[in-house]
Amino acid sequence: MNQSYPNKNTSFKIAFIQARWHADIVDEARKSFIDEIKAQAANNVEVDVFDVPGAYEIPLHAKTLAKTGKYAAIVGAAFVVDGGIYRHDFVASAVINGMMQVQLETEVPVLSVSLTPHHFHDSKEHRDFFFAHFKVKGVEAAHAAMQILSERSRITTMA
Repeated sequence: MNQSYPNKNTSFKIAFIQARWHADIVDEARKSFIDEIKAQAANNVEVDVFDVPGAYEIPLHAKTLAKTGKYAAIVGAAFVVDGGIYRHDFVASAVINGMMQVQLETEVPVLSVSLTPHHFHDSKEHRDFFFAHFKVKGVEAAHAAMQILSERSRITTMA
């Protein structure tokens, strides 16, 4: 895929909101996201990391951050699994819908690394799989963030 990125002379900030349920797995997305953003944007990007208790709190935090006007994009990362009080598919749907609503209302891109597996067992095999999967998703989110920021920059210069 041919990806264009914002001008390397332009500096900007990205907020990365991470749920703390299954923090060790979610942290893999954050680490790979930051590494890839730094590789693509040199030192012209600053990533501020924010912790929230769970996935359900991400949309409100994203909206609060978007309204500050300090962030060019926001990323929300969570691992929503079955087994709690709430049905995980309902939680995941509410989170994704909330994140979409935030970006439509604030015009700040909000990207998701909020994943809901069909099955998760706290076994070494599953943990290893999701550790690796979240690393990949962090890199993909970095590419998506850079691409959407580039496109938004292009639209702005057209006006």
